[in-house]
Amino acid sequence: MKSQPIPDTIDAYIATFPLKVRAILKKIRATVKKAAPKATEKISYRMPAFFQDGVVIYFAAFKSHIGIFPPVSGDDKLLAALERYRGPQGNLKFPLDEPILFSLITRIVKLRLKQNLQRATAKKKKK
Repeated sequence: MKSQPIPDTIDAYIATFPLKVRAILKKIRATVKKAAPKATEKISYRMPAFFQDGVVIYFAAFKSHIGIFPPVSGDDKLLAALERYRGPQGNLKFPLDEPILFSLITRIVKLRLKQNLQRATAKKKKK
């Protein structure tokens, strides 16, 4: 059996899914781009990813959910809002049979940008 090639762009990744899932993935991508317009997008670990001063977010479609990585930390209100979506090791699972809360994804991205900038600034000060 011949295996599928690994997509090398986010567009190619999204194109491998059924129409309903594609629409969700496109909206997640647009949500991330809007919240992090300077972030660079690429495929990393076979998933769409955005980087700015480090990893901002990875997202991936699975059989019954959309996964968001890496785990969120550092904002108790956001963590409380995400509690029902937390999966193994703190990664998030948004069920495909429920509306995706894109506002939560925006909050995650903005928090990660802030945390990445703080780490990058601290690293520069150390040098």
